[in-house]
Amino acid sequence: MNSVPAIQFVGVTKRYGAQEALRPTDLEIAEGEFFCLLGPSGCGKTTTLNLVGGFVAPTAGEILIRGENVSRLPPYRRAVNTVFQNYALFPHMTVRDNVGFGLKMARVSKRDAGGRIEEALALVGLEAYADRLPTQLSGGQQQRVAVARALVNRPAVLLLDEPLGALDLKLRKRLQIELAQIHRDVGTTFVYVTHDQEEAMSMATRIAVMNDGHVEQVGAPHEIYHRPKTAFVADFIGESNFMEVELRPDERAAQLDNGVVVPAPPSRARGRATLMVRPESIQVQRAADANGAGLRGRIAQSSFLGSHTRVAVNCDGVPAPVTAALFGTEGVAAQDLVPETEVVLVWDAADAVLLEGVEEREEGVRDVA
Repeated sequence: MNSVPAIQFVGVTKRYGAQEALRPTDLEIAEGEFFCLLGPSGCGKTTTLNLVGGFVAPTAGEILIRGENVSRLPPYRRAVNTVFQNYALFPHMTVRDNVGFGLKMARVSKRDAGGRIEEALALVGLEAYADRLPTQLSGGQQQRVAVARALVNRPAVLLLDEPLGALDLKLRKRLQIELAQIHRDVGTTFVYVTHDQEEAMSMATRIAVMNDGHVEQVGAPHEIYHRPKTAFVADFIGESNFMEVELRPDERAAQLDNGVVVPAPPSRARGRATLMVRPESIQVQRAADANGAGLRGRIAQSSFLGSHTRVAVNCDGVPAPVTAALFGTEGVAAQDLVPETEVVLVWDAADAVLLEGVEEREEGVRDVA
């Protein structure tokens, strides 16, 4: 990758009156990344996208695209194009004319424009639809026209603001694959806004999880999922079990309020912490067969979900039921997963995460995750 970031935020803030839509943010997006801004409604992800696109100006800080400060440049002077959720196609123009509109405005010669339009249509698989009107296309085809129109200008950065949000689930999943393939083919930096965690995980090379106007964590999908830094990230990405524990310094264990010891990664910190364990990391054993330590409880509910069985277990010392996801024939047999059955939950300490928020720390220890 290029050593100069495709996009760089340096202390960027955006305020609307007294409301801080984006808190002071430093962020780098590398050349050629498929970068997702992920978070719930109102978290600041669309504001961040609009700052890159030039649709709003920062209150403070600098925005750089390929090393150039574009903080005060209007959208048409930035090497950026945007694909919106509603596609914004011209209904009276053919697919070919829609795709070539930006080239016409840039006064690209007809000869050069023709070749670039055909190239863009081939990229999204719509060569046979070039002479149709947008109303003669499906929603997925219209979305691909919008992508072709944005890419035909060969921007440094393509911004995508929840472009699949209006499509049904099956089509959305298919277009996720297509968009990822287009990204690999063109190598352009994609910045993609979504509130759908599965969408972000399936396409992104890196994800920024946002909450309340600031970036909680940036990382590759596997890092965000397996090593979340905060309870918000752990709760927003996938399903998680949370347990309030007392740390046992330098041991691979922690203690619940009722004194039960559970597996935890080693830590030099002291005091209270939140332990997170993913459902698929938990094994369910029959109490009679359990050998050694584990978290004992009774099954509250068992649900067969096709690819796996979801088991909720009420455990002493944990306020909410602990959920385990069982795949295949592992652990307790399906016929034994009935309510009120006594079971023991076990997991590897390496599969658990201690989240930020320890109340008391040893001097010099900054975090436990």
